[in-house]
Amino acid sequence: MERSYQSAEGLAAALRAREVTSVELTEEAIARVERDDKAVNAICVPDFDRARAAARGADEARARGEDRPLLGIPVTVKESYNVAGLPTTWGMPQYRDHVPAEDAVQVSRLRAAGAVILGKTNVPLGLQDLQSFNAIYGTTNNPWDRARTSGGSSGGSAAALAAGFGSLSIGSDIGGSLRTPAHFCGVYAHKPTLGLVADRGMVPPTAPAYPVGPELAVVGPMARTARDLTLLLDVMAGPDPLTYGVAHQLALPPARHARLSDFRVLVLEEHPFIATGSAVRAGVNRVADALAEAGAHVERRTSLLPDLAEAATLYTQLLFSGSVARFPVDAYEELRTRAAALSADDRSLAAARLRGMVFSHRDWIEANDRREHHRHGWRRFFAEFDAVVCPITPTPAFPHDHDPDLLARRIDIDGVAYPFFDQLVWAGLATMPGLPATAVPAGLSPDGLPVGVQLIGPMFEDRTPLRLAELLERAIGGFQVPQ
Repeated sequence: MERSYQSAEGLAAALRAREVTSVELTEEAIARVERDDKAVNAICVPDFDRARAAARGADEARARGEDRPLLGIPVTVKESYNVAGLPTTWGMPQYRDHVPAEDAVQVSRLRAAGAVILGKTNVPLGLQDLQSFNAIYGTTNNPWDRARTSGGSSGGSAAALAAGFGSLSIGSDIGGSLRTPAHFCGVYAHKPTLGLVADRGMVPPTAPAYPVGPELAVVGPMARTARDLTLLLDVMAGPDPLTYGVAHQLALPPARHARLSDFRVLVLEEHPFIATGSAVRAGVNRVADALAEAGAHVERRTSLLPDLAEAATLYTQLLFSGSVARFPVDAYEELRTRAAALSADDRSLAAARLRGMVFSHRDWIEANDRREHHRHGWRRFFAEFDAVVCPITPTPAFPHDHDPDLLARRIDIDGVAYPFFDQLVWAGLATMPGLPATAVPAGLSPDGLPVGVQLIGPMFEDRTPLRLAELLERAIGGFQVPQ
């Protein structure tokens, strides 16, 4: 495999063996971006001059005998992270000239680990879409099929990895924003346990970089191999030094098992709110078959599973209550009028979205209490199981859809149209209780598009789904280069 597609782990070994220099790797990565990114549009803010300087510094450090986890390895960063000297816009045109003076804490950790930052990757407007396009930087295409989306909101990062632009990237996730692009582009991503990874500096333009993250959201790693996810998570994980880091040190427990045969797994392929497309169902079952063939204990149902419908409703309410919290007063009042007109019997996700948008503080506290009940249910579940295997979204990557009315959009699932945002229910299964979830490739659809699944694990036991991902990569294969 050409070096542009080698793993970060493999590149690190080659650098340590003096088989290649960071300058060579960086120049190769830059040349590839300049050659191929016109068609993909993944790298929206290149930073090549500083990347070259960082690569020279990495080679000089290695010559002095230094070694760090990512020393000399080219990486990319989602546009929404503050990088000193580069614009942070979140795709919002009014902020095209906003240039932070300080790195986000995760950018600082990348630099401290020796990474060479090639630039920033594209996002949707305000990070609020399952696609990545905006009026500043345009549309990011899927390297497997340019007529389709690369996903969102970390779609630029997933497309960059699939196209060979750096071996690692960092993104964020509240509605599947790490996992969905990984699924659509055939790469790996890990949504960490809520609170495991500090997110200071991953903030909207002009917002202060306080060490307090938004409700539900996390930041996390993306890669082309499962082992590289673990490598990057180890760089990223740990409390913010301004808050919990004053008193706490990170000590993640080891993975529960070392062999596939020892894992106890629940496989889910159906959801009460939305159908699962045939291509994704096949991917889930491909993983389930590999687990069973390896001797793992595989179940399809259990009374220990928290109620999926209630979980999806609760996630939807919490997600959308936060998304409109700063709406203008007149827009908020219009939402209140619409919510008041809903029938009390309407239990659709559309109704949950609208009700969540106008939550009172009392409503939010009640919902948060129900979330704690679900978390306790998951604790009981993970006393008997080690992981859940389930979809990330119901379909592979869909054609670009730039309808500005997101609530009017529809997603086609085997010929049947569903509300666009209903597909978030699978992402919300891990997001609402704050569980770790690893996105892994599970083969290709009949149309030749990547299909991924997620492995959901116990809270703060992130190494368990990551280890399972590594074992599955060996059993069924992993990343494939787009043709």
